[in-house]
Amino acid sequence: MTQKGTATELGTESIGKLLAQYAIPAIIAMTASSLYNMVDSIFIGHGVGALAISGLAITFPLMNLAAAFGSLVGVGASTLVSVKLGQKDYTTAQQILGNVVSLNLIIGIAFTLLTLVFLDPILFFFGASEATIPYARDYMVIILLGNVVTHMYLGLNSVLRSAGHPQKAMTATILTVIINTLLDPLFIYTFNMGIKGAAVATILAQIISLAWLVKLFSQKKDLLHFKRGIYRLRKKLVENIIGIGLAPFFMNLASCFIVILINKGLQQYDGDLAIGAFGIVNRIVFLFVMIVMGLNQGMQPIAGYNFGAQQYHRVNQVMKTTVIIATIITTSGFIVGELMPGLAVSAFTTDQTLIQMSTDGLRIVVACFPIIGFQMVTSNFFQSIGMASKAIFLSLTRQLLFLLPCIIILPMFWGSKGIWMSMPISDLAASIVAAVMLYRQFQIFKSHAQKQVSN
Repeated sequence: MTQKGTATELGTESIGKLLAQYAIPAIIAMTASSLYNMVDSIFIGHGVGALAISGLAITFPLMNLAAAFGSLVGVGASTLVSVKLGQKDYTTAQQILGNVVSLNLIIGIAFTLLTLVFLDPILFFFGASEATIPYARDYMVIILLGNVVTHMYLGLNSVLRSAGHPQKAMTATILTVIINTLLDPLFIYTFNMGIKGAAVATILAQIISLAWLVKLFSQKKDLLHFKRGIYRLRKKLVENIIGIGLAPFFMNLASCFIVILINKGLQQYDGDLAIGAFGIVNRIVFLFVMIVMGLNQGMQPIAGYNFGAQQYHRVNQVMKTTVIIATIITTSGFIVGELMPGLAVSAFTTDQTLIQMSTDGLRIVVACFPIIGFQMVTSNFFQSIGMASKAIFLSLTRQLLFLLPCIIILPMFWGSKGIWMSMPISDLAASIVAAVMLYRQFQIFKSHAQKQVSN
């Protein structure tokens, strides 16, 4: 959904100007998206109760699993669109749009049917107790019924951003947040629907935003738009989309598994409220993570286009600039978590036990936060230029190679504190691995650039 001139500027404009143009809208959108999730938690915490917060936290692994399948299509397609536009292959870019719609329909419906059938056993496996499963079940039934809408909304929004319209993608996200924020108190308090009301508000907000995205992609004057013949799944495109999307897919899948272990461990040592504490800490930390993800989304079309155009010096430049900004963002999260944790967690609940648990957990989790921005950018960088295997490796390194063993081993010595400490330790180790891989890739780009000059 872009004009040729809009795409071409990715290879000619200054990196700083392009990052401001693409990243700021994406950052605003991702911040809004994070607030969107926080709003649900805040209204549920104050309007339903502390156990409802824990019930909501139980759903995080299933939400991650749904996000994994959504990112498989959305991220893969958006990256491929950027590269194809850089190569001026506009026909293939159009076909990618159609395949996004078809894949999201197929995967979204299949995921909903399978999870609804086995919902209670899944939630108990994820760490639910008899006290928390009613809240988790009530929330997830509605969320799953709207899963196709969620997948389609996220997929089309990703394509819209990569196709040269970051402002419109941002608008769609902000629209969703505003509508959700307005509907949450209406359904939770006025209609007395409790946690079900939060889920209904979420899905209705996404339906409205999806309708607007469909309208945008229905405009025939734009390069990328809905038309006949683009919806048939093409083997090569599907393979490329899924191949690139495997990195965030496995990352979300690993996150799902990790959160299950965290929930089970915290419940074992400290009970149901400890799961709620992790849910609160997760929301706060995720705000800063989402800002970095927004920055990454802004970097993605710039890096993808210039890699496709073989302008390696510009690829290096955008990477370095993005790392600096990401580090500033995550350092801000570190400051909030260490200096004002009580204030941050109090926004979610008035339960003093839950506040204390959340405060202690937040201080530990953000201990190595200043360097995590670098690790996130590096993983996304490899994904942006189509190096899926390296992105997958980096994504899984933190989760499986470092975090998983820590979660299993450290609680044997320190109980629940060991679970909390696992997170900053794995952040540090994963960042070291990312630094080594990035240095090697920069050396390759430097060699390519020198060859171009000599020729």
